[in-house]
Amino acid sequence: MIKFLIVLTLAAIVASLGTGLFHLVKDEGQSKRMVNALTVRIALSVLLFVLLFVAWKGGMIQPHGVGQ
Repeated sequence: MIKFLIVLTLAAIVASLGTGLFHLVKDEGQSKRMVNALTVRIALSVLLFVLLFVAWKGGMIQPHGVGQ
């Protein structure tokens, strides 16, 4: 379940990034919608960090070395 939430959060971050890009191009950076997209993306990134930390502490995911 937690892995599904992590993937869902990553997808939401990418969607927010796309929304911000769309508003940057469409409004030429002159509206608050781009700032709102950035705020949402930051909040989702914090949520992702918390989910990863909880999953790691709960033993649901295991870190590994780069070369292993």
